[in-house]
Amino acid sequence: MSAFSVLKLRHPPLPSPLPPSSKPSSFPSSSSSLRFPLRTVSANVLTSSSTSLAASHPVISRDEGLDLYEDMVLGRSFEDMCAQMYYRGKMFGFVHLYNGQEAVSTGFIRLLEKKDSVVSTYRDHVHALSKGVPAREVMAELFGKTGGCCRGQGGSMHMFSAEHGVLGGFAFIGEGIPVATGRRLSPPGVLYRREVLKEQTHDDVTIAFFGDGTSNNGQFFECLNMAALWKLPIIFVVENNLWAIGMSHLRATSDPEIFKKGPPFGIPGVHVDGMDVLKVRQVAKEAIERARNGEGPTLVECETYRFRGHSLADPDELRKPDEKAHYAARDPITALKKYLFEQDLATESELKAIDKKIDDAIEDAVEFAESSPHPPRSQLLENVFADPKGFGIGPDGKYRCEDPGFTQGTAQV
Repeated sequence: MSAFSVLKLRHPPLPSPLPPSSKPSSFPSSSSSLRFPLRTVSANVLTSSSTSLAASHPVISRDEGLDLYEDMVLGRSFEDMCAQMYYRGKMFGFVHLYNGQEAVSTGFIRLLEKKDSVVSTYRDHVHALSKGVPAREVMAELFGKTGGCCRGQGGSMHMFSAEHGVLGGFAFIGEGIPVATGRRLSPPGVLYRREVLKEQTHDDVTIAFFGDGTSNNGQFFECLNMAALWKLPIIFVVENNLWAIGMSHLRATSDPEIFKKGPPFGIPGVHVDGMDVLKVRQVAKEAIERARNGEGPTLVECETYRFRGHSLADPDELRKPDEKAHYAARDPITALKKYLFEQDLATESELKAIDKKIDDAIEDAVEFAESSPHPPRSQLLENVFADPKGFGIGPDGKYRCEDPGFTQGTAQV
């Protein structure tokens, strides 16, 4: 059965203040109001604590399995090192880690081509790594150094790399969704190429990642409408980790099944176990293929879980210990590792070699970030004004911020 069957979501055993819904729990097998048929099946995805991947998974090659494992371990190890560096005072501000959600980033992004793009959230380090931004550049950016992918001007929540198709991490909730939509509308966006240049080539694909809390915001619905109207090659990926900062998802929305918000716009809505990289990858394959073939957007809800608090400043006291233990037992990396062994796709020594490779890369990234210089004062106004003359640059042609009295007040400027 296609991964694009609409799945019936079963939530973990959390207390919910919501009354039982009178709405049907699934869509009909077909609907004339939708552009494509939807089939309904039941999926018991989050009630088992087993870390073994089911035998029904699609077949992957040995190279694919090792790539998935390496990318997930890179993300996990990088974030663990970020926690160490943050508590040592090497990073400042808010740092939001991705531990536990690696199956989503890896499952989607490792299927993309270089020409494709990704729009992220404030939890963006691992998205950047999966898209190919070197660990050195991501770590240096977190340190606020010039060796970072944004030369130290973005920091933890604003990873950007035009070279690798990372269009930014966005701190404000839902801010990246209109950016992803605009990327596909304007030159060299798909609509312009299709309508003006009359190109018939396969489309580039943009993936917009966002959290469960964002799915209640207006720009989410506005962009679903535009993406469906013009059949834009966008994949809207909801990383539903069940908590919007400190608010339980079940307490914050009238219908917690986010994937259902796609079909009213004529967009397929798919729910997938976001702790299972192979299931995510299967859904991602079909969504990417649809987008490339001009069939339009897809809304995918990946039900996952973050193993740490909302940020490293969060004491994480609101989530119950048994809930956290339940998801820790479903660690996506442990599950994939077991699957690789069961399917004879890798040996213990091969995975240990990958672990060692990643450890060396992370150590190198820290050393690079430590040795990279801080941004000079002259960089302060770069990328702020299109033409800084008259404000940023003085009559002598030098940046005003180089004046020792610049930060004492700007009335005279």
